[in-house]
Amino acid sequence: MKEKEIMHIIIAIIVFAFVSGFMEVINLDIKKFSLIAVFGAIIIGINIISKKIMASKLDASVEHEIWNVERFGMRAGDYIKNGIVAGVIFPLFTTLVTLGSIKLTTFLTYETSALKRRAAKRWGPYNFTEMTDWHNALVGGAGVASSLLISFISYWIPGDSWVTIGKMAVIYAFWNMIPVSKLDGAQIFFGSRPLWTVLGVITLIFLLYAMLLF
Repeated sequence: MKEKEIMHIIIAIIVFAFVSGFMEVINLDIKKFSLIAVFGAIIIGINIISKKIMASKLDASVEHEIWNVERFGMRAGDYIKNGIVAGVIFPLFTTLVTLGSIKLTTFLTYETSALKRRAAKRWGPYNFTEMTDWHNALVGGAGVASSLLISFISYWIPGDSWVTIGKMAVIYAFWNMIPVSKLDGAQIFFGSRPLWTVLGVITLIFLLYAMLLF
């Protein structure tokens, strides 16, 4: 894992903690906020590890970075120089405006690339093959599935802390399933709409269950 990727992940965890623990920040509940920060690190960490494991099985690598928006229109010249750090600005702005009512968790995006061994296994040592959209969707799907798994397991364990991490995990999965820009949902959607539909329905069911019963 490169130093730049590590820094982006750390930033995402910090923003995740603030978004999820906004009321704890307001109330100066340091103990609970610290616990939420740990939960955020676990959710993002497992999400990333799941993607990297899936990418490795596909003879590829995957790198993460803070969501950055560069394009704002349909014309060729509709670009913002250096882009907007949407993965930080949008979640923080939404949290502040809604006083924590809406927890926007769109922090990271990912990019896969084929390893040399992928080309060697398929076409010989001196050829190169790109990742397919389907394989790219599988990588993103692994991340979403890991968050849903955390949520599912947490619902079966008694205790308020487990309810908290379960909600955080499903909210993280829900927002990242939105097929916008370079978010996980967009990469899954354009790689495999059936996969996106299945994950989307499951995520929505989990979210409704979490919101209505907890």
